[in-house]
Amino acid sequence: MRTEEKLLPRALRGAPTDRHPLWLMRQAGRYLPEYRELRAKAGGFLDLCFSPELATEVTLQPIRRFGFDAAILFSDILVVPWGLQQKVGFQEGEGPKLDPIRNAAGLAALSFDGMTQRLAPVYETVGRLKQDLPPETTLIGFAGAPWTVATYMIEGGSSRTFEASRRFASEDKAGFETLIDLLTEATIAHLDAQVRAGAEVVQLFDSWASALEGEAFERWVTAPAKRIVEALKEKHPKLPIIGFPRGSGAHYLGYAKVTGVDAVSIDQDMPLGFARDVLQPAVAVQGNLDPLVLVAGGQALETRVRAITDALGRGRFVFNLGHGIVPQTPLDHVAKLVELVRSIKPGRT
Repeated sequence: MRTEEKLLPRALRGAPTDRHPLWLMRQAGRYLPEYRELRAKAGGFLDLCFSPELATEVTLQPIRRFGFDAAILFSDILVVPWGLQQKVGFQEGEGPKLDPIRNAAGLAALSFDGMTQRLAPVYETVGRLKQDLPPETTLIGFAGAPWTVATYMIEGGSSRTFEASRRFASEDKAGFETLIDLLTEATIAHLDAQVRAGAEVVQLFDSWASALEGEAFERWVTAPAKRIVEALKEKHPKLPIIGFPRGSGAHYLGYAKVTGVDAVSIDQDMPLGFARDVLQPAVAVQGNLDPLVLVAGGQALETRVRAITDALGRGRFVFNLGHGIVPQTPLDHVAKLVELVRSIKPGRT
């Protein structure tokens, strides 16, 4: 029976490691030919997410190919609205489509009752992965943060302006708070179920945190994340939690301190000096290679990898991208990234 702590949890708590942990957001996805082949046979995207056999296979594909130090569950942040009985679909080339919630009637149609039962296939996938992953590989569960998930539920899909969400939050504060509270409780339940099924680390994705500033950021990004972290830590005191308030700049430090996350994942726009001098003394840092530098490869890739590890490699650090890997990423560039990161030892270049 394996009792040695795995590389990723060790790094997150600041214990010495002989190399930097490496995994990539969206590492299971369209850049992999084996994923595209399986996706073509699977039917709809949610069918793939809710098939434990297929979702397990997709999660394992990048581990087999590249040997990353962690596998992140193949699923989607919008399974939670689906579990709350909002209509959710995915159209090829267009992304998610939801029946938008714009008023009290839309809120009233949501139901927390039975959510985890509806999402049981997700937790079955986690359980299968716990059995099938290599023993040294950490299993990461995840969920979308309440603000980001709420924007999809209100806008009816992706948005650049978040106009409907902003109006809802301003014109019906009580209703918007009801939605955020519901999503907070749903996120706690969803992540708790993943941990109980075998997830060893969880990440909270707030992909649209950058849309908020000031008091709104504190109220709709930081405060719900704090509730989620506190609830999960009460149930699972040793659970490492990574927060990703993407694009939130100087808000990162306050987010880290207030929420109690063990690590923050930083986007590619975060200055390395700020991450090293301001964030790392307070929290572990994960990131932050630009996904398009990975696409470019060559000397640009090597230079940036060394800049990141030079800046962050002496503190609590996990190598990752600043956002998800993009479909046009060449496979040999990913292989080269793995080689580069593993050739650089912590504390020296």
